[in-house]
Amino acid sequence: MKILFNILDKIFGIKSVVEKNEIGHVVMDSRKVQKGDLFFAINNGNSYIDDVLEKGAALVIADNYKGNDKRVIKVEDTIKCMQELAKKYRHTLDVKVIAITGSNGKTTTKDMIYSVLSQKYVTAKTMGNLNNHIGVPFTILQLDEKCEVAVLELGMSGFGEIDLLSSIVEPDIGVITNIGDSHLEFLKTRENVFKAKTELVKYVSAENLIVFGDDPFLKDLNGIKVGYENNNNYQIKNFTDSDEGLYFEMEEKKYTVSLNGKHNCINTAMAIVIGKKMGVSYEEISNGLKNLELTPMRFQKIEKENIIYINDAYNASPISVGFSLETFDKLYNDALKITVLGDMLELGEKEIEYHENIIEKALIIHTDKIYLYGERMAKALKVIQGNKEKITHFTNKEDIKNILEKEHGKTAVLLKGSRGMKLEEIIR
Repeated sequence: MKILFNILDKIFGIKSVVEKNEIGHVVMDSRKVQKGDLFFAINNGNSYIDDVLEKGAALVIADNYKGNDKRVIKVEDTIKCMQELAKKYRHTLDVKVIAITGSNGKTTTKDMIYSVLSQKYVTAKTMGNLNNHIGVPFTILQLDEKCEVAVLELGMSGFGEIDLLSSIVEPDIGVITNIGDSHLEFLKTRENVFKAKTELVKYVSAENLIVFGDDPFLKDLNGIKVGYENNNNYQIKNFTDSDEGLYFEMEEKKYTVSLNGKHNCINTAMAIVIGKKMGVSYEEISNGLKNLELTPMRFQKIEKENIIYINDAYNASPISVGFSLETFDKLYNDALKITVLGDMLELGEKEIEYHENIIEKALIIHTDKIYLYGERMAKALKVIQGNKEKITHFTNKEDIKNILEKEHGKTAVLLKGSRGMKLEEIIR
């Protein structure tokens, strides 16, 4: 990473310290450090500085170092230093940046855009969920100098965070997937979520802003709108969903993808629009959708003996759980269907009401049994009126796992809950 070395040398004067005048990789995990790497000592990373130096790290950037090794650059704030370096590195690279934010669907949309653009360009993307004030600059600093397109996910929990991240990544194209009810514990209202998410808008021109045009909060934004309604710039038509995946038409072209749900159709359409903007052909777009690899735990299909697990357990909000239930309703209707729902976190003072609504939605979809897990689900269940025969509340995930393993015949199981509930452990 010659360019990054030059930036560091210009700021800190490191030529006499770093062999070959080049940086290997940028690392935050001391266990992954190799000879020639740059290590950022963040939080407890300061405790491992001697270890990474012994492993051969070329440089360490730290804000809490008492020693005198010349390979350690002492700064006031390691995270702020990382952010500033990322900003300079991004500005130096000849790379197009696509920034994605929204309440739901960021990661799936990111994966789709990456898969489509990879057919034509050297493309990188946010790995896992590195979408915050540390993960985004870290991702930028990991970009190869030959990278042509970077597809980056921008997350937030409060005001000012999207503004900060956008200022670092300098997006060429912006995407807002939707405005939902995530982070209400901190932001209180969806109007505030809208204000926080649309901090991205001032960093991209209207012709380079893609939004979900059916969203009541986004429909009046000045940008390119994608959706089912006929007032959108790109309208989805003839949508169908089956066990095999999605089919739809847009701009008189036909598309298929091995995913389910109307919400994923929107995510797919956004990836197609960006592909078209970037000069990717219809054949290349179709091939990208065909070879799509999603980040795990996003409506991920896992088959184990007679059970088909739909692992959608990475995170949950009332809107995303609603999407999952609506999709599961239409699938695997030749099987015994079991819906497993865990608590939804960070919803603020109305959290029990939100959980009640979700349980009621689960009761009207095509599912044979409903298993609930978590304290909030237990409180909400007590308030629910009417027939609750198909509902069982569990206090232990192991009990859910054991009961599922006793099912015989074809069985489909939906797992949906917030990250803290770790419902994926039911599969293991």
